[in-house]
Amino acid sequence: MTKPDFILASGSAVRAQLLRTNGAAPLVVPARVDEAALKDAMLSEQAAPRDIADALAEMKARRVAMKHPEALVLGADQVLVHNKTLIDKPTTLDEARAQLKTLRGSAHELLSAAVIYEGARPVWRHIGRAQLIMRDFSDSFLDAYIARHGNGLLATVGCYKLEEDGPTLFSRVQGDYFSVLGLPLLEVLQFLRTRGVVAT
Repeated sequence: MTKPDFILASGSAVRAQLLRTNGAAPLVVPARVDEAALKDAMLSEQAAPRDIADALAEMKARRVAMKHPEALVLGADQVLVHNKTLIDKPTTLDEARAQLKTLRGSAHELLSAAVIYEGARPVWRHIGRAQLIMRDFSDSFLDAYIARHGNGLLATVGCYKLEEDGPTLFSRVQGDYFSVLGLPLLEVLQFLRTRGVVAT
């Protein structure tokens, strides 16, 4: 069976590395989409967070698939839900500090959606879930954490990377580890095996 071209419609270095490390070799073609406009529109309609994550992932996959209809195109996106409210990536370190203080001592959920297009149409989708309970760390710990990471905190919706020293922020993590990293990897790999992209 001839392998189809496989494209990751996301600029996430973590997603690309996860796929490469586990047998897939995607061409990375980040989708240019207005995520904020879609989120705002869906929130105004009181859409569920899982539906927003799914729509964002599909929008990315569709945008790239229209230009590469011969390829398998994977779109992925992640949303963070805290007290029934979606939290966006911070844009400044002050916002990151405020966000971590909001999450401190409480639980939040990460929803990582993946949608695959084939022949320029959606053929597969999945949403991974993880619940994380952030411990009640001190302000001095928070200051040191922010000083250590700086603007790197602005790259993730939760201001942490579980694959690095993110675990120091938490008392418990439940659910799919890879969904914390931004991709329901095991389910994606299983689908890719059916298309010959990953060895069986």
